[in-house]
Amino acid sequence: MKRRPDADGDKKAKPSAYSKALGLLARREHSRRELKLKLRQGGYEGQEAGEALDRLGSQHYQDDDRFAEVLVRTRVAQGYGPMRLRAELKSHGLPDARIRAVLEEAEVDWAKSAADQLRRRFGGKAAADMTERARRAQFLLRRGFPAATVRNLSLIHI
Repeated sequence: MKRRPDADGDKKAKPSAYSKALGLLARREHSRRELKLKLRQGGYEGQEAGEALDRLGSQHYQDDDRFAEVLVRTRVAQGYGPMRLRAELKSHGLPDARIRAVLEEAEVDWAKSAADQLRRRFGGKAAADMTERARRAQFLLRRGFPAATVRNLSLIHI
């Protein structure tokens, strides 16, 4: 089906950077860096995008701290470990001190979380041999659990 041209031509008026970013935030939380990238990809100039992000921040529509808390809560529920969370938060431009604080505030028992992931993935059976133990250890490491958690608690034997 062909589009009919509007009265003023075929192009719609482009929304402001503020409106575009607000629309993105209405769907889910975004980090400032992520919004800036999306606005840049949408063709908005640096100054316009920066002003829009400053305005959204001052109105508390965009908040990197809130974004970090939501992301950590979501990823912990999905069974990811602290190393993976740290890397993901770092990729969103959060400072190391804030990342440490958010992970501490989450108050997660990482050993229990790792054990839960193993049970979910492999059931309740013990690992039959060294190959199976290595496979389970690699699974936990890929999900972002520290090697010390895997090694110290002998989780791969679950």
